[in-house]
Amino acid sequence: MLSRKGLIPEEYLLTRLAEDVLQPKFKAKQGKARFVAKNGACNVAHTNIREQGRFLQDVFTTLVDLKWLHTLIIFTMSFLCSWLLFGMIWWLVAFAHGDLFQTGDEFVPCVTEVHSFSSAFLFSIEVQVTIGFGGRMITEECVSAIVILIVQNIVGLVINAIMLGCIFMKTAQANRRAETLIFSKHAVISVRNNKLCFMIRLGDLRKSMVISASVRMQVVRRTTTEEGEVVPLDQIDIHMDNPVGTNGIFLVSPLIICHVIDKESPLYDLSATDLQHEDIEVIVVLEGVVETTGITMQARTSYVAEEILWGQRFVPTVSEEEGMYAVDYSKFGNTMRVPTPFCSAKKLDEAGGIARLKLDEGVTLRPYVRKRRSNTVRRSRMES
Repeated sequence: MLSRKGLIPEEYLLTRLAEDVLQPKFKAKQGKARFVAKNGACNVAHTNIREQGRFLQDVFTTLVDLKWLHTLIIFTMSFLCSWLLFGMIWWLVAFAHGDLFQTGDEFVPCVTEVHSFSSAFLFSIEVQVTIGFGGRMITEECVSAIVILIVQNIVGLVINAIMLGCIFMKTAQANRRAETLIFSKHAVISVRNNKLCFMIRLGDLRKSMVISASVRMQVVRRTTTEEGEVVPLDQIDIHMDNPVGTNGIFLVSPLIICHVIDKESPLYDLSATDLQHEDIEVIVVLEGVVETTGITMQARTSYVAEEILWGQRFVPTVSEEEGMYAVDYSKFGNTMRVPTPFCSAKKLDEAGGIARLKLDEGVTLRPYVRKRRSNTVRRSRMES
């Protein structure tokens, strides 16, 4: 993968949905478990499942969900067991007909050149994989042998269809496409169009597009109902700012997904200080159809309070060069400080909004751009 070879900067993460993550690379504050890890793995353990037989009712999905080692073991054992089973049947047919003991030119066996279990096992392999070396062949002497030949061919085709389909689905799973879909490591909250907004950045490293891509956001928090019921993982949908009216996006270059913090937002009452003490997690889900395969895929990530930067916005990554647009992924996760009120969106609305607040203050803060360490060291050397 690109991230394992060191080709991807540390400012953003790759999603890995197929891997079992025991410990998330990005740890939240002590004692707080994440609902969704940064790489998209759901941090949920299913215990005390008594009806295990339900998984056997959907054998194909169970095989696809298994690890590669277990799948390969089942793949090998399914063929070996079928070869051994029909090898035993062919040996019994030869034993019952007397092929193992009688010889001579006038004697016609059910299967020629079957004198032991080893030769019967080899004939079983030749029948099921349609090799046919020519030394052993079935004759018209036994009707039972013809029936067994037909049954073994049908069983072999069923095993081939199931196991090869399972291997194909594991290699062509849509979550592998999510390896090249990237999310910014941090989310930001700043002013955009005179509104306080929650923003994240996502991008696609491949040239092949994700068709009908859509983004959903949810806030997961611990809530208590009016009746006193405690909901440990209350999932609240939040809406994105999209002039089209839907969540559909055209993911050709990195996009900034924006959520306006208004009265319907679960972040409406949170200020910069409250955010640091709030037990909150924002989940971002990207769904779409892979252009090359037509398979629906999904990529996920989440942001806890420590990963939400208040008063910053993302640095532009797209520039026009020689008649075409170029994307600099080294700036994908870079942010810069911008003038942002530290109060909640609710207090801003009560004060008359951002425009009213700027008019009353009459002061604009100079934004501070976060620069690389090399540039800072170079500037200090020039000054000295």
